[in-house]
Amino acid sequence: MNEENKADKEQFRDTLGIVSKEGKRKWIFPKKPKGRFHSARAVVSAILLLFFFGTPFIRQNGQPFFLFNILERKFILFGSVFGPHDFFILLIATLSIVVFIVLFTVVYGRVFCGWICPQTVFMEMVFRKIEYIIEGDALKQRALKVAPWTAEKFIKKFSKHLIFFAISFIIANTFLAWVIGTDKLFAVITESPSMHLTELFATTLFSLIFYIVFSWFREQACILVCPYGRLQSVLLDQTSIVIAYDYLRGEPRGRIRKHENQSWMGDCIDCGQCVEVCPTGIDIRNGTQLECINCTACIDVCNFIMKKVKLPQGLIRFASSNGIEERTGFKLTPRVVGYSIVLVILITLLTVMTLNRTQVDISILRTPGLLSQEQPEERISNLYDVRIHNKTFNPMPLQLKLKVPDGEIKFAGSPLTNPAQTISESKFLIILRRKNIRGMVTPVIVEVYSGGKKIDEIKTTFLGKAGQ
Repeated sequence: MNEENKADKEQFRDTLGIVSKEGKRKWIFPKKPKGRFHSARAVVSAILLLFFFGTPFIRQNGQPFFLFNILERKFILFGSVFGPHDFFILLIATLSIVVFIVLFTVVYGRVFCGWICPQTVFMEMVFRKIEYIIEGDALKQRALKVAPWTAEKFIKKFSKHLIFFAISFIIANTFLAWVIGTDKLFAVITESPSMHLTELFATTLFSLIFYIVFSWFREQACILVCPYGRLQSVLLDQTSIVIAYDYLRGEPRGRIRKHENQSWMGDCIDCGQCVEVCPTGIDIRNGTQLECINCTACIDVCNFIMKKVKLPQGLIRFASSNGIEERTGFKLTPRVVGYSIVLVILITLLTVMTLNRTQVDISILRTPGLLSQEQPEERISNLYDVRIHNKTFNPMPLQLKLKVPDGEIKFAGSPLTNPAQTISESKFLIILRRKNIRGMVTPVIVEVYSGGKKIDEIKTTFLGKAGQ
C-alpha cells in the first residue's frame, strides 16, 4: 500500500463521527439494536437498574445496607459502618477497584463502558428505549427532526422530554438516597422545602444535569468528557480483546449484485448497517477507535446480515488485533500477569484488613506526666486514660476487669458511656497492693466485657515501687 492510499485509509482518525465538516454537531440516530448480545445486555442492565433503585431501601437492623455519605464521611457497606478511622481500608478498596478496571481494560477493552457504565445503561436501556417508543426507529426520528412543527410533532417532543425529566428527577432522588439515606430523603419530600434547602438544591441540580446529559449531551459524555475513554490508548495493546472487524476475511468489501462475478470480494457486503446501529456513529471497520464503547450493537447487526446472505457469522466479533492477524486465541502477556498479581495482593490485603476490623476500638494508656499515688492499706494506684470508639449503631455498655495482677479498677471521672457511632473518653485508677508489685514496671492486662462477653484484652504497664 503506497503512502497516499495509507493516508486515505487513516483519514477517519482526523475527525469525529459526531462533528460535521462544517464543525457543527452531527446528531446520531442509531437504529434500534436487537440480537443475542443486546438481549444479554438488557438482562445485565435490568439487574443493575434493580440494584440502583432497590438497594437504598434495603435495611439491616434498621440501618441502610449501603450508604455513601461523603459530606459526613460516613460509609455503610454491607451493614457495617466505615468512617475516617477506616481510611486505609477505603484506600485499599479504591486502589483495588482502579487496578481491576485497568486489568479488565488491558484484557477485555471497554466492556465496562458497553455493559456496566451507568451512562450507557441509562442512555441505551432507558432513555433510548422511550425515544424509540415515542418517535420510532432511526428513519422516523430523522424525519421528525426536520419536519415542520405540527401538533403531532409537539405532542411527541413534549411528552418525550417530560418523561425524560421525570426519570431524571427519579434518578436524582435515588442518587440522593444513596448519600443521605431513605429516611432523610422521605423527610425532604414530605416536609417543608424551607427545612431542606440544601437537599432541594442538590436534587434540582442533579435532575437538570441528568436531563441535559440524556436528552442532549448523550454520546458526547463518552467521547468528549469521560477520561476512561482516553485511557484506551495507554492500556490497550495488540493482545487486548475488543470489538474488532475481521479485515482479512471481510476485505475487499463490495455490494452483492446478481449475474456478476464477485469472487474478488471478501465477506463484507458494505451494507453499512454496523455504522447505522452504532450509538457513537463510528465505522468499526476502520479499526479500534476511542469512540467505541463495546456495546456489541454492530456484532448483532452484522451477524444478522451474514445469516441473511448465508455467510459465516463473526465478521465483527470480540477479538484481539493479533488474534485476527495471526488467527490465534487469547494469550497471557507479562502485563496481564503483572496486573493480576498486584490485584490479588490488594484483594488479599483488603480481605485481611476487613476481617480483622473490630466493631469497637479501645485504647488504654497511663495518663502522661503522672507517677504512682499512695493509697491506704499499703496500696498504690496509677491513673489511666481510656478511649473507646463505638462503630456500631447501638449503645455498647462496657465493663473493665483486671486480669493480671490481682487488683481493683475504680473510675475517677464520669461513668464509662458508649453511645452509638461516638468516641467516649474517661479516666480510671488501677489500684494494686504493694505486695503484688514485682518491680518498677509491672505488666497489666485489662479485660473488656460487653453484655457479659469478653470482646477485647488490653495490655499496659503499672509504675510503682515493689513491695518488701
